[in-house]
Amino acid sequence: MDWRDQLRVKYKTANVVEKLIALNIGVFVLQFLFQTLAFLFQFSGNFFVNWFSFPTQIESWLYKPWSVISYAFLHAGFFHLLFNMIVLHFAGRFFLTFFAPKKLLNYYFLGAISGALLFALSYNLFPVFSNLGNVPLIGASAAVMAILIGVATQAPQMQIRLLLIGNVKLWHIAVVFVVLDVIRIPFGNAGGHIAHLGGALLGYAYTKQLNKGNDIGLWFEKIFDAVAGWFSSASSSKKTPFKKVYRNPRNTYTAKAKQASKTDKQKKIDAILDKISENGYESLSKEEKDFLFKVGKE
Repeated sequence: MDWRDQLRVKYKTANVVEKLIALNIGVFVLQFLFQTLAFLFQFSGNFFVNWFSFPTQIESWLYKPWSVISYAFLHAGFFHLLFNMIVLHFAGRFFLTFFAPKKLLNYYFLGAISGALLFALSYNLFPVFSNLGNVPLIGASAAVMAILIGVATQAPQMQIRLLLIGNVKLWHIAVVFVVLDVIRIPFGNAGGHIAHLGGALLGYAYTKQLNKGNDIGLWFEKIFDAVAGWFSSASSSKKTPFKKVYRNPRNTYTAKAKQASKTDKQKKIDAILDKISENGYESLSKEEKDFLFKVGKE
């Protein structure tokens, strides 16, 4: 197996968090590759960033509507990327303990959109920004904040061990991140910190609504599934001809058995989540923790 086959296997077995991290790293490499080519051939090195970053002017956004999402995969430098990916890794791992992978994508992309919209609103509303000109928004921080605040809202009492600090509850970490963004607004990168707060607000509201039985991101999930389905069908139609399929009566019984198994699993998940909500994550037995981790990887 050569390196290309190894990459394909790794990609197919990676979870959604790992794929998002890989995509961010890939775009980061491509971003700076464009800058190198710009230096060598003496053309504008900001072309790539300008094309995919989110602008402050609404009229500029109308010319590149994709930027409301694409900006969340650009980063200003290595440490900007590194910090966001570290937070995404840990927050995403806990997130998948409680929610399905598709929900994580909802939080990520809707968090990015929410952060961009609050950023644009602030730049066109507050007088302090009137003389700054066009300062485009880049970075995955708003999307990552949506995931972090979302899982902290779902399981605020869950404890994680931090180096040199010890056990810390998720809601403590969430509050620290939000407070830091608020108090750092006057000291530079005000638009970025405001965008972070937009992502945090989305994560909090999304989880609260989910717990009430309202999936405010279902519309985006349907769009995402439709687009993914279109690409999948287009790809498969090129590879294999149409084949007529005959229904096997045994499949009906198999489907019913699978549905019953899913119902039992969901009941067990709900019971464990209720236990976490009442007594915290540490109250779970090793068997319950292993079960949650296994479900999160599915």
